[in-house]
Formats: sequence, structure tokens, C-alpha cells
Amino acid sequence: MTVVTAETRTASPTFTHRKRGRWLDHWEPDNPRFWESGADKTARKNLGLSVFAENLGFSIWVIWGTVVTSMGAAGFDFLAGLDRGDPVAVSNALLLTSTPTLVGSVLRVPYTFAIPKFGGRAFTTFSAGMLLVPTLGLAYFVNQPETPFWVFMLLAALAGFGGGNFSSSMANISFFFPEGKKGAALGINAAGGNLGVAQTQLALPLLVTLGTHLTAKDAAGYRFGITLSVLVWVPFILAATFGALRYMDSISTAKSDGRSYRLALTSRHTWIMSVLYVGTFGSFIGFSFAFPTLIKANFPDLAQIGWITTLGNLAFLGALVGSFSRPFGGWISDKVGGARITVYALLGMAVASALIIAGLGLRSFPLFLVSFLLLFVLTGIGNGSTYRMIPSIFNAESVARAEAEGIDPATATASARRQAGAAIGVIGAIGASGGYVLQQALRLSNINFHSMTPAFWAYAAAFLLMAGLTWWFYLRTTFATERVASLAYANV
Repeated sequence: MTVVTAETRTASPTFTHRKRGRWLDHWEPDNPRFWESGADKTARKNLGLSVFAENLGFSIWVIWGTVVTSMGAAGFDFLAGLDRGDPVAVSNALLLTSTPTLVGSVLRVPYTFAIPKFGGRAFTTFSAGMLLVPTLGLAYFVNQPETPFWVFMLLAALAGFGGGNFSSSMANISFFFPEGKKGAALGINAAGGNLGVAQTQLALPLLVTLGTHLTAKDAAGYRFGITLSVLVWVPFILAATFGALRYMDSISTAKSDGRSYRLALTSRHTWIMSVLYVGTFGSFIGFSFAFPTLIKANFPDLAQIGWITTLGNLAFLGALVGSFSRPFGGWISDKVGGARITVYALLGMAVASALIIAGLGLRSFPLFLVSFLLLFVLTGIGNGSTYRMIPSIFNAESVARAEAEGIDPATATASARRQAGAAIGVIGAIGASGGYVLQQALRLSNINFHSMTPAFWAYAAAFLLMAGLTWWFYLRTTFATERVASLAYANV
């Protein structure tokens, strides 16, 4: 970010807003006069286009979570037994849904560095346009019944590029807004992406059903329905790509801070918080991908009820409630403390996992659904509380170091912000990889035990251990009980 001095304020105190995109060689949003003279409009313009592109990234990222539930009926033998809970079919389905999760999590690190190197305008154009490859590829190959499994695995991996869009989008928007408005802007950007999961899980089953009703309820009809549900995103992807190319801006002074990344990587708190974020966001994204498959495999009869299927109406609710509960997690953390809310959320997630096990054992879909929705709500709250903890932890560490070594407090605070920003990129990538681990646990449990119950017991135990980890490092001592709740930084 540009350093604001008296000289720069005098040289360029105002800004001219333009609709067309361009390189911005001078950008100082923390200067009130500069901000109010048109920079605010430019920042909001870029935020709106970023939300649109990121929302589509999440939509394509999660598309396989729903598509696999219809591919058996579309004539693909490797998923033909999914509605009977066949272990091989369930395993293949979870491989297809977990692969995008893994690729998306890995790409989050390089995507964070792409904005300073290529500029927000160019890279958003590329990342949005890239979504056409897995979309058009799936639309073509799903109409080739002899297509081997590995081709679909490759297409699922390419869909993972949509998951990487989160990091580049968040990094880009962070440069546009002043410190006092950055939290709200990043919160809007993150929520817009997360809602892409829910909208895909709502729209795709309905479009598949529409396609089969327009043709025939046979394999060809299901292939047409899947094609329709995939191609519907193409006009939006083209619009996002064109919008980014024509209207977004790039900030030439947006540079990455390599020193802050090195400091963040050597801090134990980066790795502790990564583990906690695996439990919260990893669970959210992993269960979001797997939820349609879990309903289909464990309660297959419910997917056959009427024109608007139960599968199409209910699977999306998990991602929806998890997305909306995330801001609440950050807000309540301001009042009570991020560490305390994280402990409560993880303990609740362990209880919800036990209730899901009971629902599976009793074959009770209402108990299964309510328990899963509770789990999703708690993952959202945990996402908000853990992200709220990160900048506060680094600030507390920097303040303590400044007091001990006589460092200027303002310098310590600025360093803490940079380290927290760097840590968030690392933590976000590792946390997303938890979604892959979670789905693989489901797959291995189903293969080895012909049941998903052992996996849910493992989740419950992991959530309890994470709650204990949070208490040990951030509530047991005086380090974070008050300090972690003291700062209201960005809830991303």
C-alpha cells in the first residue's frame, strides 16, 4: 500500500473515477480527501465485479458435488450403484467431489501472489475465463457414455481452479479499501463466494430434473439434464470475464510483502490456527461438497419424490446456513472473544457429529438433516471466530514484543497487520485442504467398514481435540482471553 505523506497529499489530493478499467499508478485510500473524491466509487466498482467473479468460481468449484448424484442414472457404470450405497460407487463419487477441494486449496497460495505480479484486472479476467474449461469439458464428455473415469477426474481437478479464485479475489480487494472499511469489504467478498456453493446445490438438481422432463427419464435424458445444468453457467462466466477485462482496475503499487510471509511462517500461531481452520472451514467446504452424495447414498428413496426432488431442495441448505452464520461468528467474537467462541463451536460440532451418527443408526432423515444443519451453522460460526482471532493474536504478540524491546507501537501494529494478512493466506489454503481430508475419511470409512459412522466418530474426536488445543493456547493463559477479543479486524 502507498505510504501517505504530506508531499503525496499535496501532489495528488483527489482522484477521478472512471468506469473503464485501467492501471492506477497512484492509490491512497487512507487519505480521506482522495477517497471521497471518487476513489470510493472505483473501489466499490471493483468489489462488485470481484464478488460476481468469485461467486462463479465457487459455483464451478462445487459443481461436482451435485453432478455425481445424477451420473449413475446417466449411464456411467462407475457411479451406477450410488443410490444403493454401493461402496465402489460411493468411493468414486467422493473421489470426484474431493479432487476439486484439494486442487482449490493448493492453488490458494500461488493465487495470493498473482495479484501483485499480474494486476487485479488481468488475473481476474484469466481466473474467470478459466472456468470455461471444466464447464465446457464436462458438458461435452458427459454426452460420451464411454468416457473413462480418469477423464472426469481431470475435469474435476480443473474445476478446482474455481476454489483458488477466493485467494486472488480477497488479496485484490484488500488493496482497494482503507483500513477502516477493509473488513466490511472483505466480508462481502467472502460471503458472495460462499453463497455460490448454496446456489449451485439448489439450481443444479432442479435443472437436471427439468432436462429429464423435457426429454425422457432415461440415461439420455439425464445426460441432457446434466448438460443443461452445466451450460447455464457459461453466459455468466463470459459476462464476468468481459466485465473484469473492460471495467476492473489494477493498482501498480500493490506489492506483496515477502518479509511478512517469512515471519508468519515461522510463527507457531500460524500453524495452530491452520489446524483450527481445518476443523471449521475444512468441515464447511468438505461437507458442502459431500452432502448431496451423503443424502443420496444413505437415504436414496428421498431423491425420487416428485418434480422438485428432496435432494434438490435440501442439500443446498447446509451451505446456505453455514454462509449466513459466518458473519455472526465474527460479530459475537467481538463481544465474547474469538477463542471462546471457537471452543464452543468445536464442542458443538462434536455433539452434532454424534447426532448425525444417531440419525444414520436410526435411519431417521429428519434427525440426520437437522443435525447436519446444526453442524453447518457451527462451522460458519467457527469460520468467523477463527478468522477474527488471527489479526488479534498477531497484534497481541507484536504489542508484547514492542513493550519488551522498546519498539514504536505504531510500527509494531503495522507489522502485525502485514503478518496477519500473510498468515490468513497460508491458513486459508491449509484450512481448505481439510475439506479433501474429510471427504477421503468418508470414502475410506465406507470402503473398509461399509459405513460412514466410523468417519463421523473420528470427526467428533478431532473437533474435541481442536477445542482442547484452542483452550490450551488461547484461554488457559492470560495471552488471549481479553486480548484476542480486543480488536475488531476484518472478518473475512
